[in-house]
Amino acid sequence: MSSRGKVRAPEQPSDLRAEREQFVRSFLHKGVELTEDLIRENQALDHQVRLLQEENAQLRSQLASNDAIRELLQTIEGLERDRKALLSRESQLQQEFAQHSQRHEEVEQELNNLASLYVASFQLSGTLSVGRVVRHMCELLEQLVGAQAFVVYIVGADGTRATPVGARGMQPPSGAVSMEDSALGDVCLTGVARVLEPESQKNPNEPLAVLPLIFDSEVVGVIAIYRLLPHKRGWANVDRELFKLLSAHGATALIAANLYAKEAGPRAALHDLLFHLENERVRQLTEAESEAGGDV
Repeated sequence: MSSRGKVRAPEQPSDLRAEREQFVRSFLHKGVELTEDLIRENQALDHQVRLLQEENAQLRSQLASNDAIRELLQTIEGLERDRKALLSRESQLQQEFAQHSQRHEEVEQELNNLASLYVASFQLSGTLSVGRVVRHMCELLEQLVGAQAFVVYIVGADGTRATPVGARGMQPPSGAVSMEDSALGDVCLTGVARVLEPESQKNPNEPLAVLPLIFDSEVVGVIAIYRLLPHKRGWANVDRELFKLLSAHGATALIAANLYAKEAGPRAALHDLLFHLENERVRQLTEAESEAGGDV
């Protein structure tokens, strides 16, 4: 068959090819866009997954941290309870310590007072010298009581006049003084000490305290205190105890020393001891018989 006899396929119009190509390109382009969209969505999903994983990890960590915080808070609460208990115990111990300290100070003060009374008693009874007895009385008033100005008197036989035998911090009267209408006379008459507080002393020439020296219920002397040492603001309990000791033992010490001064020595002072003991025994028997006869 000749070329002329061949049947040719009809040629497609050029616009159809272009449309097909345009369609293919458009389809491929949309496929690419869809693929790109899917990739972007996948990437976004992956990102959200990672965010969720991170958030989940944070939540897990926070939960663990919360558990640790709760345990820590419980531990802190326990420690706070222990701290309060320790503070309460410390306060209790401080109160007990303060009480013990106060009691210790009181006991120490009592011991000091007893020591002062012992020293005073020993000083008064430790000598038979009249001068030493008077000097010891003055030292006790000055050093233990804290008296700055005072006079020690002995009372005359008639009880109306008093003669100074010792003094400190002031010039004593040159001779016997009348005790009428005075604090000295009142104390000599009653046998009761007259003690004023320093702030109530209106006249510095009047004694702040007058103490009787008593022997056998009779006032044989008085001590007049006019002024205290600057550091002493008032009377202490031990001062009043010392006043009692001086009143009770001062007169005895003076009388004993005065009687001993008349003797030649200790043995001579005892040469009439048996005679006096016998007289004392007879007197007691006589008094007992008189009382027995009176009862009958």
